[in-house]
Amino acid sequence: MPASGGLFDLDALDERIAENEQRMAQPDFWNDNEQAQKVIAANNELKDKRDTYVDLRDQIGDLQASIELLEMEADDDLQSEFTTSFAATKKALEQYRLNQLLDGDYDAKNAILEIHPGAGGTEAQDWGEMLLRMYVRWGEQHGFSVETASYEAGDEAGIKSVTLLIKGHNAFGYLRSEKGVHRLVRISPFDAAGRRHTSFASVDVMPELDDSVQVDIDPSDLRVDTFRSSGAGGQHINKTESAVRITHIPTGIVTSSQAERSQLQNRVTAMNMLKSKLYELEEEKKAKKRAEIEGEQLDIGWGSQIRSYVFHPYTMVKDNRSGYETHNGQAVMDGDLDPFINAFLQWKLSQKNPQ
Repeated sequence: MPASGGLFDLDALDERIAENEQRMAQPDFWNDNEQAQKVIAANNELKDKRDTYVDLRDQIGDLQASIELLEMEADDDLQSEFTTSFAATKKALEQYRLNQLLDGDYDAKNAILEIHPGAGGTEAQDWGEMLLRMYVRWGEQHGFSVETASYEAGDEAGIKSVTLLIKGHNAFGYLRSEKGVHRLVRISPFDAAGRRHTSFASVDVMPELDDSVQVDIDPSDLRVDTFRSSGAGGQHINKTESAVRITHIPTGIVTSSQAERSQLQNRVTAMNMLKSKLYELEEEKKAKKRAEIEGEQLDIGWGSQIRSYVFHPYTMVKDNRSGYETHNGQAVMDGDLDPFINAFLQWKLSQKNPQ
């Protein structure tokens, strides 16, 4: 890992950090509090990136030194220590490499993730709940905060819909790989005849936007309803009408929140989700227009099937975009999504830079 040049220029990074710190030392720096906070946040990200790189470089140096010692003289304790350190460094390098692929404008943001089962009643609704568990497990394994903003239980089992707020650095960058239709093939536990069923669920993922992104919303275009929490998202279900549902009449987009204790907090959350959805809608319109001008055939909606989960007559989970597949379906359902995320980001990179 060289100090400069190649894909990572440590000298240039240190220079950007120094420039930001000079700005922060100016007497008028806090005249614009909002802008000052943005500079501080950006500089902290740069410093984290620098510190992670330096730490990994030092770890690799230590491993190289251990190899040289082991080549001179075998030592069981040193060998054991080397094996443990090598595994930890390898995992940290893989995570670092994954982070370098996150270059989208909003990759660093929190993520809003929605799950909507397709037609199929209880079978599809159970599949939706299986996906919910998978994403909650993934988020917890990565130290993210996972909140249930809205939850509608299925008629007999599973869910009719759910919205999660997954908070943490790069949450959206990782989870944008999950946007699309997820297909399940299995022997249905709800079929007394033990027949094989195919179920579908749509997953939508959006960045949680802050005030730096302007989305104009006319209050007269909104219908705001309040209701009692009705599922896993509310800790005080059926006690107060604190949950909020907002309908954007021109587009028909509906957002709701029941995670917070107060109606005001839930209204703010629902409005932020509406803002993200309207922004996403405009971005998709622009992408579609660009594709028409450039003559490309792009499916930019979330109606495309992205991944298949087969549990009968064999076990395999396969991503239809990157081609990555695994036969350890249980690990995937337990939240082991990183190989799919990594493969997706590599695939996106190859789309940008075709050979």
